[in-house]
Amino acid sequence: MSRLLLAMALLLAGTSPAWALPGFAEYRAAHQPSDVVLLDRHGAPVQTVRVDFRARRGPWVALDELSPALREAIVLGEDRRFWEHAGVDWPALASSAWANAWNTRSRGASTVTMQLAGLLDAGAARPAGGRDVARKLTQIVLASELEQRWRKSEILEAYLNRVPLRGELVGVPAAAQALFGKHPSGLDATESAVLAALVRAPNAAQADVARRACALLALQERDCTGVAWRVEQAFARPPGPWPGEALAPHFARLFKGRTPSGGVWRSTLDAGMQRAAVATLRQQIAELQGRQVEDGAVVVLDNRSGEVLAWVGSSGPGSQAEEVDAVVARRQPGSTLKPLVYALAFERGYIGPDSLLQDAPLQMHAGDGLYQPQNYDHAYKGWVPARVALASSLNVPAVWLARAVGVDDLFLRLNSAGLRLRENGGFHGPSLALGSAEVTLLDLTNAYRMLANGGVWSPVRWQSGTPVGPERRVFAAGAAQQVSAILADGTSRAPTFGFDSPLVTRRLASVKTGTSKDMRDNWCVGYDGEYTVGVWVGNARGGPMQAVNGVTGAAPVWHRMIEQLGNARTTIQVMPGATPEPWVAASAPRGNVQTAGRAHGIVSPSEGSVWMFDPTIPASAQRLVFEGPAGRWLLGGQMIGLGSRVVWNPRPGRHILELRPLEGGMPARVMFEVRAIRLLSAI
Repeated sequence: MSRLLLAMALLLAGTSPAWALPGFAEYRAAHQPSDVVLLDRHGAPVQTVRVDFRARRGPWVALDELSPALREAIVLGEDRRFWEHAGVDWPALASSAWANAWNTRSRGASTVTMQLAGLLDAGAARPAGGRDVARKLTQIVLASELEQRWRKSEILEAYLNRVPLRGELVGVPAAAQALFGKHPSGLDATESAVLAALVRAPNAAQADVARRACALLALQERDCTGVAWRVEQAFARPPGPWPGEALAPHFARLFKGRTPSGGVWRSTLDAGMQRAAVATLRQQIAELQGRQVEDGAVVVLDNRSGEVLAWVGSSGPGSQAEEVDAVVARRQPGSTLKPLVYALAFERGYIGPDSLLQDAPLQMHAGDGLYQPQNYDHAYKGWVPARVALASSLNVPAVWLARAVGVDDLFLRLNSAGLRLRENGGFHGPSLALGSAEVTLLDLTNAYRMLANGGVWSPVRWQSGTPVGPERRVFAAGAAQQVSAILADGTSRAPTFGFDSPLVTRRLASVKTGTSKDMRDNWCVGYDGEYTVGVWVGNARGGPMQAVNGVTGAAPVWHRMIEQLGNARTTIQVMPGATPEPWVAASAPRGNVQTAGRAHGIVSPSEGSVWMFDPTIPASAQRLVFEGPAGRWLLGGQMIGLGSRVVWNPRPGRHILELRPLEGGMPARVMFEVRAIRLLSAI
């Protein structure tokens, strides 16, 4: 009888046994999950992205990685003689045909192989209206062919990965994750019975699914207590993110439209850095609670390669604009553009780091009115060295320099630095030096990376394996090095920021803050010898913050990130591409230049460090901080304090600092020097 039915099937299907079916390896290779996994540079998953909204499919899972309880339940519920027949269960098929002839309800006779045939070929799929004799006969033909070409284990593996289940779920891997939050290898007997029940009726009511699952467990002589509750919990489970951390949702958008390799995208991110950036930003936003600050963003770039190591586009759930990627949103950068203004002035030889610039009230014609730049504190310092004017972020000298170099030339040079400014120089006027044009955090951070690389710009890289982009020189190496030195000079920064601020780091780092008009945007961007870190804090909706500036807003995030990224190197830090210059020793006060002389626990200052003292600034604003284990601090043999931290008013000369432990032991000694800045020519 089986031969007769097969012959009828071949005749009605209008085909021959040589059916055009894919091989197992080909079919498995063609499987595409609905969600692509974004991997970091080390292969760790950092984000999953939905790319196919027609159905929810998980990654292909091998048969030996699927729960044995699941394999048993599926075979028991759908095809008890699966391991014995050759694709068609003829006794079951005959019994089903007889029952249908007498209009009696019966279990469907489609084997797992026949059902898979329906998944492989649309012409063999079961119609939405119910049974169809012609399609059933086509399934018989395809099932016989499959059994000849594929192994039994391959048939079952393919079936479990592609069988439609509840709603949009396709395949056991997707259903196990969505309904139970598990990898299919971890499904227990009850969960397996529930999934097997769903194969027969994917969208059945909870009670029907529970009843069928109990029947399957009874056949296995298992207790079905609690099955109804498990079904209820599974169906009530809210749709959530696919397995893995959701660390980089905004960064993942860069990959949209790109073909994944093996179901994954490979990026330049570092999962550890990304995780640290997310946590640090959220901590800072929480600490600013009550100051009308909701949003922030962080970017970390590798100086040498330009690779994106961290990209946090939003502060997360606390934001009312969580989907906005603040890394690529355009906003006014405030004073963070000043280093580029000074770099152009240095390059042209208009000024040097010690040239005197006047910080005094200024009025400039601007259209039909007057432009009157003011400093953040509405005070003026008079004649100050250029290094102090830049490091202390004085506005009037920056505007003077913008006019001196020409706003059109400055505009072109800023665009050469990759800032992609809109309008033109004349549109912004001298206020361009104070950040009136809008930039993105990504572009601004990469412009600072250009300074770290001695004035050479190259594009950022975010996809693993992409070649380094074309380079171009933006500023002369000497000008970039001078700016880097000033931005690392804590003494020159002291008049505005003091010596004890988040801009102070344990290793040499160049950094600048900026605040836009009406306190709407707050920035901190800086670099050491390896990394450039950019931080923005504000409100995505554009509202002003309250009592938040560069030091209290973005700088704490920058400080924590640059310290975490630091290492224990004990050599003097020189910017990439630069040769050791006199500024390395003379422009790194604060004990921030680390040498091999550090020993016995004194953290700051380090052996041989040089601190610059400006006689034009009150000594109270230039106090130095000594740090180390708790003990007695002696300077030149005279005790100056107790504890782990001592503040000292500097005086020029060479000094020997000694730290003696409170409970005995070897003392620590370092020698450092305080020099007075020489005031040179003025512009």
